[in-house]
Amino acid sequence: MANTSSAKKATRKIAARTAVNKNRRSRVRTFLRKVEEAILSGDKTAAQEAFRAAQPELMRAASKGVFHKNTASRKVSRLANRVKALGA
Repeated sequence: MANTSSAKKATRKIAARTAVNKNRRSRVRTFLRKVEEAILSGDKTAAQEAFRAAQPELMRAASKGVFHKNTASRKVSRLANRVKALGA
């Protein structure tokens, strides 16, 4: 348990930051799930729309430090390839 006032404040800050990051991560996962569902249904236009919405969310999460930049880029790349493959 934190004893000093600065340690107590640090604990409060960590809790607040964790809550924000959890919210952001959940939001990104929702967008990714929508893309996955559209891909699995085989609806290319819906998949493209969902992907267009998910891409900025992923990159925003990366810029905020929720995901590593390369992780977000990798996820975007793989999703883009799967959406593109729907038309083929």
